Amino acid sequence: MDRRKSIQTIILGAGAAGLAFHGCKTEQDAKIDEEMVQTDENYFGRTPEELELIEKLNEEELFNAHEMETIAVLSTVILPPKEPNGGPIEANVPEFIEFMGKDFPELQTTLLGGLMWLDHKCNTEYGTEFKTASLEQQKAILDTIAFHDPEVPLDEQALELQFFSLMRGLTVTGYYTSKVGIADLGYKGNMPNVWDGVPEAVLAKHGMAYDPEWVAKCVDQSKRGVIAEWDENGNLLT
Repeated sequence: MDRRKSIQTIILGAGAAGLAFHGCKTEQDAKIDEEMVQTDENYFGRTPEELELIEKLNEEELFNAHEMETIAVLSTVILPPKEPNGGPIEANVPEFIEFMGKDFPELQTTLLGGLMWLDHKCNTEYGTEFKTASLEQQKAILDTIAFHDPEVPLDEQALELQFFSLMRGLTVTGYYTSKVGIADLGYKGNMPNVWDGVPEAVLAKHGMAYDPEWVAKCVDQSKRGVIAEWDENGNLLT
């Protein structure tokens, strides 16, 4: 799953995502899948329509240079970089946030308005823009918007509170769906474990037993790295 689909899954919710991504395929769906593989040599789970949309969005500009610099600074305050993998900048989080803002236009007012609020507040308090303020000044500003009232729907609270909640979510999502963030987690993907077969007591209880020939082939841990081979009649060779 790519990063765009990750955030879509979060927005849809676990239940809706299950239906959206695991529904039954029709013959037409299968035909479309086949056409995608045949016509797109760079196909990695995205439909041609998605690829076209991604290309279109990448050509658009939502934030100007100053706003992108502010987002870069803000994201590193929210999630400071750590050795040896780096932080939001190394994970291209600012670019991810801009892409999500373009992909979900309903987020744009909150994002753009929040960035304006940051600079206005920082200029009022410290006479400088947010990106050039000291870390202590930046944290002091953010402390005023980092905690919203859980008893009140977020969309009914002040724009700056909505902005920080959104930025925090996008920063964390963008980072931990990136190669850098995954390395920071130490996640290695699915790894094979050691399985010695069903315990003898369980087999005996159900009147079952392993064929000694299959035990030697399938439950021999010294051969766990060997790829199975089959003959033309479907018989396991190794």
